[in-house]
Formats: sequence, C-alpha cells, structure tokens
Amino acid sequence: MNNKTGFNRLGRNASHRRALLKNLATSLIMHGKIQTTQAKAKELRSFVEKLVTRARVDSVHNRRMVARVITEKDVAKKLFTEVAPRYVGRPGGYTRIVKIGQRRGDASEMVVIEFVDAVADNKKEANIAG
Repeated sequence: MNNKTGFNRLGRNASHRRALLKNLATSLIMHGKIQTTQAKAKELRSFVEKLVTRARVDSVHNRRMVARVITEKDVAKKLFTEVAPRYVGRPGGYTRIVKIGQRRGDASEMVVIEFVDAVADNKKEANIAG
C-alpha cells in the first residue's frame, strides 16, 4: 500500500507549479545556492536531482531532455560542463537544505538549498586566495 506517495502542490495549479520549479532549478544551477521556503526547497530537491542525474551522461538525448526544463542555454551548458561532472561518482544526494529561520512577515520556515560540493569549492578558493 503506497500511502502519501504524492507531492506537495504548493498551492498552485499544475502549469504554475511546473513553471515555479523550472525557474527555481534554473536559479539554483546558475547561482549554486538559493534562499526559499522549506516546502519549495523539498520539492525542488527531487526536481534538480533528476536533472543532475540525467546530465551526468552527456548525450544528445540527455541534452534535449534537460533543455525541455532548463530553457536558458547558458544555464544548461553550465549544468553539463560544471555541475554534473562533479557528481559522476556520487549516486544521488547532490543538494543540501539548511534551515535559516523564519520569515518575518508570515513566519514561513526559510532555508538555503545548495549543491553539496559547492561549499568545498568555496573553501578551496578561500585557501588559494589567502
């Protein structure tokens, strides 16, 4: 019996939810980390994990499948050339969700979602710089 195996609707209809996840995924790939609500981050995590898993194998088919979701060419290129190669040996778990407290206006739980190895890269750059 598969109880509660669905997904969070995020208070939106299907097309609005799909557009929201596409935009959040594009921002996450572009910037490496983003600040959002906990519910959105949990949905985004599975969405981005599937994209990165597909991008780990660079083929024409996979590029076209990713292009259906990531419509900005430079972001899709970054996914295939910079982000996905870091996770070739990792079987999933590419993102991390860190709680940062509640939003002042409505007390929503706010989090930062980021790629796991991004922190290690930032530390390496800091050590090289100084």
